Amino acid sequence: MPPHRDGQVSAGARIVARSRRIPDVSFRSFLAGRTSPRVHWVAPDGLEIAACGAAARLTADGPERFEAVRDEGAELFDALDAPDDAPAATRPRLFGGFAFHADHDSVSPWDGFPGAEFVLPRVQLTRTDSDTWLTVAVEDVDEADALLAETRSDLADLPTMRPAGSPPGVETTRHTTSREEWCAQVRRATDRIDRGELRKVVLATALEVTLSEPVSVPDVLERLRASYPDCYRFLLEPSDGGGFFGAPPERLVSLSGRTVETEALAGTVGRGETPEEDDELAAELLDSEKVREEHALVAETIRDCLAPLAESVTVGSRGLRRLSTIQHLQTPISATLSADGHVLDVVEALHPTPAVGGLPPDAAMRTIRETETFDRGWYASPVGWFDADGDGEFAVAIRAGVAAGDRATLFAGNGIVADSDPDDEWEEVQLKYLPIFDELE
Repeated sequence: MPPHRDGQVSAGARIVARSRRIPDVSFRSFLAGRTSPRVHWVAPDGLEIAACGAAARLTADGPERFEAVRDEGAELFDALDAPDDAPAATRPRLFGGFAFHADHDSVSPWDGFPGAEFVLPRVQLTRTDSDTWLTVAVEDVDEADALLAETRSDLADLPTMRPAGSPPGVETTRHTTSREEWCAQVRRATDRIDRGELRKVVLATALEVTLSEPVSVPDVLERLRASYPDCYRFLLEPSDGGGFFGAPPERLVSLSGRTVETEALAGTVGRGETPEEDDELAAELLDSEKVREEHALVAETIRDCLAPLAESVTVGSRGLRRLSTIQHLQTPISATLSADGHVLDVVEALHPTPAVGGLPPDAAMRTIRETETFDRGWYASPVGWFDADGDGEFAVAIRAGVAAGDRATLFAGNGIVADSDPDDEWEEVQLKYLPIFDELE
């Protein structure tokens, strides 16, 4: 199938969205035959979407980027023509994300990633528990009917399954922050905590990887499906300059009507080689005063951030979240908004959570900027989607990397509190590269 290029609708024009049920196909084969922008979104509840092209793009920069995207999205959806009886799963959505810092600079490896970008896909495949759907978004009904027919014909030639393929292999790796530099950064952070300037700060590192051959990110995501079936999986590729992808375990927020679902995820330990060792490591995690303090700070802050928006907030019981190579402490948190709202209002209130930023937030963000020797770009930022009702779902973009051709940059971070040991923190942060690295090596 030949590559399909972006057919973006002209500014201010009406957009027509139409959907048809289709036989199931390989979403990875679909994405492999398409050029950027490309989107792949898989949620733990089973919703899976693969999309390409842009009927519309929304971009923004600076501190007002959340509000700008929300307002521009509302204008876009107001002008959208979509059938009222279309299945809920096929409803038009804007997919994208935000930079971690308001003063983000689109430098390598973040070429083509502005402070915020959301795309209304021109062509979208949606897989639910029972059906697969094709949705197109274009300028008029006749064009929509023609594109539906053309795309259905193209899809008929695709297989229903496609092998995930072998990892591309790793030639070389380079830490952008050496172990010695990292330990010095942690010591400076704990000094600030001792002086009362901070309670916690999350410091991140990056790992530059040269691959043996060009990487197919959709294939990486398929291998992650087998390794991390209970995690989100995403690809956001705004341009040919690179794709941001990952398998984050942490939901930042979902909003349906007035119901908010989120969670605190903080505190990390590896998995054991035997069930007994696994349980011992979990017990150490649950018994660690340092980890309990860090986790409690995250849960407390999320609750406090939701309180101004909600008529009620419920914090659940702390438990374990076990993944294939790592385990975390997790506390579910839910809320009921006091009035109709937009998921981006909640996203803005929560970002960055203490699990990726720190406390107090402003002091932590200053410390991150003054300490880290690279731009986080979209790492540890909100990525996801929202619809015309303001409902949506966002994950925290951790366990993630950005890749183009035979190069990839992976990111990982760790929460630093008063009694953090630099060497222990270095060892722990290396575990967080593994979900992506293992699928490249």
